Amino acid sequence: MHIIINIILASVALLAISLERTYRRVPPKELKRRARSGDEMANMLYRAVSYGPSLKVVLWGLIAITNTIFFIYLVNNSPVWFAAFAIIAVVWFGFLWLPARDVTKYGNWFAVKLAPLFGWLLEYIHPFVQKIGNYIESHRPLSIHTGLYEKEDLIELIDKQQIQTENRIDKAELEMVKHVLKFGDKIVADYLIPRRTVKSVSINDSVGPVLIDELHKSGHSRFPVYDGKKDNIVGILYFRDIADKEDGGKVSKYTRKGIFYIHEEESLYQVLQAAIKIRQHLFIVVNNFEEYVGIISVEDVIEQIIGSQLVDEFDQYDDIRAVASKMAKAEHQEHQKNSHVDEEDNTDEKEPKNDTEKEDTTEEK
Repeated sequence: MHIIINIILASVALLAISLERTYRRVPPKELKRRARSGDEMANMLYRAVSYGPSLKVVLWGLIAITNTIFFIYLVNNSPVWFAAFAIIAVVWFGFLWLPARDVTKYGNWFAVKLAPLFGWLLEYIHPFVQKIGNYIESHRPLSIHTGLYEKEDLIELIDKQQIQTENRIDKAELEMVKHVLKFGDKIVADYLIPRRTVKSVSINDSVGPVLIDELHKSGHSRFPVYDGKKDNIVGILYFRDIADKEDGGKVSKYTRKGIFYIHEEESLYQVLQAAIKIRQHLFIVVNNFEEYVGIISVEDVIEQIIGSQLVDEFDQYDDIRAVASKMAKAEHQEHQKNSHVDEEDNTDEKEPKNDTEKEDTTEEK
């Protein structure tokens, strides 16, 4: 009989510890979000968890009472060696092993079933218990540390968040945050377009179908303009300025004279700051010897922030017709896609879905 009572008391003591661990596993704010979204389990748990420190006082009081009763009964009704072994086992299992494990479905089940009981109890004793909880919280040493020391620690945390089962943050957004964290360490020299591959335009070139086609195929929207030698940059040509000028004269007519330089050892962050300050989209990159080594555009910088390539630089955001046409085309494609899915669903409804339905149809005939 004593053994059965000991087992019951030990089980109740461990259940109290398990309940405390389960109720604090998910933060109240997250439980509230889940409850609002229709999660019935979260709604049940939140009834108890919403009382905050008061629930902690009740649970730890329950843990203290159940464990005390268990230890006293065990010592008074069992051999010393057995009592010592059982106490050590319960302490190890309840306070060391159990907190290190994930919450089980059984722990969740008990927590959900008992949540209304705790909610009902706290509804009456909350005013008194809250004072005890607040007193304990106010006298407890406050030590908050994120565990983050360097940028790499934060990146590692984001990596863990991306593979977390309950993650609701878009993975693309997390990836962008990682790129932003690494952004300040990147320098111009690593991301510029080298001089040998830069598509430059002579100031004396004629604007026509051939030149327009060459520039369009390059995939860029701004081009350095040189006079004589390619090192002698005198301005910038914007593709949109000549896109519809099939016989528009010389390049010099459309060249914008403002030229801005950036050193190859500068950071991409400094490029972005300069672009915002002087409202310039293209920079000529130079080295310590004032030599022209390449170009870098705002698009190149933004790609390193968002982590993906800007495919099309020719979107006409200043043309209301082009913007409206692009959106209408996207809506039309979506409508066609949905119509196609509806047709497939209707076809599936008309046709027997499996052998059982075919047999039923045959019997009816």
